[in-house]
Amino acid sequence: MAVPTTVPRLTESEYLALERAAPFRSEYFDGEMFAMAGGSPMHSLIAANLIGEFRNKLKGGPCKAYTGDLRLKVEATGLLTYPDVSVVCGPLQFASGTDDTVVTPTLLIEVLSDSTEAYDRGEKFQHYRQMPSLNEYLLVSQRLPRIEQYGRRPNAEWALRVAEGKDAKLTLPALEITLELNEVFAGVDFAPAPIRARVRPPV
Repeated sequence: MAVPTTVPRLTESEYLALERAAPFRSEYFDGEMFAMAGGSPMHSLIAANLIGEFRNKLKGGPCKAYTGDLRLKVEATGLLTYPDVSVVCGPLQFASGTDDTVVTPTLLIEVLSDSTEAYDRGEKFQHYRQMPSLNEYLLVSQRLPRIEQYGRRPNAEWALRVAEGKDAKLTLPALEITLELNEVFAGVDFAPAPIRARVRPPV
């Protein structure tokens, strides 16, 4: 009878040491590392467009946008991850003992993909909601010009607004700016949804 093997769990310090030396990015939660998949060209283009828009609209103010290379920690749950885009207002505040892991984002964005959409909508958003500084969470589609905006309400609930169509605009109260979807999705050739294979009826 085979003896089950126990996978050793990593401490956060061990994860950070490995992560800083690794050629690829991994999330960390509950003692385990999870490699993050690379994005499609459209995913990368949408994220780059968002960074460009935030840079132009936030220039000279207290808020700054960061790419998906910025590591973030949800202190309440212990998740360490890399949102596609982060906006931080005011001085950067770091997780204890680090100078490269931020804990106080104002706005977070995930560009949806087939492999991560369920996670971004569900479990990951549950983690993000535990961050007191976070006021807005955006889910950006690759399939069509659509952004879902979740905003924190005073009663700790999150309200959903949806902007859809190239001519649509989305106001971000936490940053006091408006995004134009024609700029967010500039140059994007939208991928059609996968077509289900047809089942041939029995002869």
